[in-house]
Amino acid sequence: MSAPQTNLDKQEKQHRGPLRGMALVVVFALLLLGGFMLWTSSSSDGIEGADTQTDARTGQSVEAETGEAVPATDAPATAAPAATGN
Repeated sequence: MSAPQTNLDKQEKQHRGPLRGMALVVVFALLLLGGFMLWTSSSSDGIEGADTQTDARTGQSVEAETGEAVPATDAPATAAPAATGN
């Protein structure tokens, strides 16, 4: 079935106001989202993590506060148990 009255010019004029209102609501929501993102990034305390972190490029332990390398400990490495064939 088709619509009984299809005067597109009249319908376009009747819906212009509500469509503009919906567009304004979307713009306002995007502004709120952008403001929230800026506020949360500016009010954060920074990255939290362990006191000693591992540099992914070198594999060396690094002090988080000073950025200086930490000497490696001589702890023995533990190996995974050997697989037994059944």
